[in-house]
Amino acid sequence: MQDKVFSLLGLAEKAGKIVSGEFSVENAVKAGKARLVVVAEDASDNTAKKFKDKCKFYNIPIRFYGTKLALGAAIGKELRSTAAVMDEGFANTILKRLEE
Repeated sequence: MQDKVFSLLGLAEKAGKIVSGEFSVENAVKAGKARLVVVAEDASDNTAKKFKDKCKFYNIPIRFYGTKLALGAAIGKELRSTAAVMDEGFANTILKRLEE
């Protein structure tokens, strides 16, 4: 299951439908462009709480998944604590995989 989620994140990145890093993800959430926020399970408590609160306020699904290393690797970057999926189709597919 884990591989499918990360490969979907990789596909979304290649399609230009991912933003990553706290600043970019926060802006996407505030702008209402994010369809799903993925936060690494080993992200700091501050980061986790900040995005949990923001996503709740803006009514955007949030999931805690994988490690910073794995999340970054999936989207071809260095360590990443957060990533936002900007495309409804990718977001729904990833959510379905996470629920399995």
